[in-house]
Amino acid sequence: MTTGSRRAAAAALLTFALSAPLLGAAPASPAHDVRTPARVPNVRVLELPRPTGPHPVGRRTLHLVDRHRTDPWVPTAGNRELMVSVSYPARSAGGAPAAYMTADEARLLLEARGLSGIVPASAVAGTRTYGQVSASPASGRFPLVLLSPGFSMPRSTLTSLADDLASRGYVVASVDHAYESVGTEFPGGRTLTCVACEQVDTPPEKAAVVRGRAEDMSFVIDELTNRRRTGTPARMIDPRRIGIAGHSIGGATAAATLATDDRVRAGADLDGDFFVHPAGAGLGRRPFMMLGAESTHSPTSDDTDWPDAWSHLNGWKRRLTVIGSEHFSFTDLPYLAGQMGLSDPAVPLSGERGWHITRDYVAAFFDLHLRDIPQPLLNGPTASHPEIAFRQQ
Repeated sequence: MTTGSRRAAAAALLTFALSAPLLGAAPASPAHDVRTPARVPNVRVLELPRPTGPHPVGRRTLHLVDRHRTDPWVPTAGNRELMVSVSYPARSAGGAPAAYMTADEARLLLEARGLSGIVPASAVAGTRTYGQVSASPASGRFPLVLLSPGFSMPRSTLTSLADDLASRGYVVASVDHAYESVGTEFPGGRTLTCVACEQVDTPPEKAAVVRGRAEDMSFVIDELTNRRRTGTPARMIDPRRIGIAGHSIGGATAAATLATDDRVRAGADLDGDFFVHPAGAGLGRRPFMMLGAESTHSPTSDDTDWPDAWSHLNGWKRRLTVIGSEHFSFTDLPYLAGQMGLSDPAVPLSGERGWHITRDYVAAFFDLHLRDIPQPLLNGPTASHPEIAFRQQ
């Protein structure tokens, strides 16, 4: 097998391995040759996209414990625990860069996706980010946006989106839900793995994940807006301007949180089914955006719950399809895979272009609904973003 065909096989394995375990993800094409993946040669330093806003980005990591809830997956572990990365507008640049993930987290992610021995864990863990550890915060108060990742995925897979929003003047809280990712490091040298992955299969179980995460997100809001608990993050947050977005089941979490927490003003779903029925109900007239991949939520072949959700959304709403995209086009993963020569030839949209689209539409959505800044990008098709099909608005 030639180097080119080995890379194509590894790219196919990347798509297969990343898609198969996730709730709401599309299956990989059986036509892909995944039999003989090769180790990626000469991996250079991986790097996330540079944030595009005017602010440098600070980063703080919080360990939050909800002492009023027992962990639903491992009750013997005690109270529900969360790890939260808070990205925020900083006063100046030049601090130490925040880590993308730990070596253990990277190793577990690659092992779970069948990429151990193909992609070096050290390369993934060492990905360059633009958040600066504990940088001095910028003055002022800013909207808060919460991010929830896909099922089994760590919060780090949404880092580029979090940091870009922070550079534009948002405080962004990316949340890892205990025992729901392939590997997340907690204090005390503990790396918790995805116990929930072994327990979740049926629709009621998937709905339970969504409802539990919605409770997590409300608890995060409680903590982040309490100055006695979190200090600087709370002082920076305008509690009247809170939004939420998520990828895959994290998108369902966004809708469920809006339905149960009146403090949240707007939400966005990045290619996730809703799972909780009736889908999309309970949001009142609060705005909601559904940004879907062509491979998973195309209206021409949509057997998901998106049509039902659309009928229950009563406020400002958009349903957009990204032509040529797949389930992970809204995360860091295709962007990083492209740097290793692992772009999947079956996915027309490049990782870089997927990142640009995600950045532009998510930022436009929150600028409109948390800052009242008009956004022509959300009014209809544009020449600058020909990949976006406005299905319903």
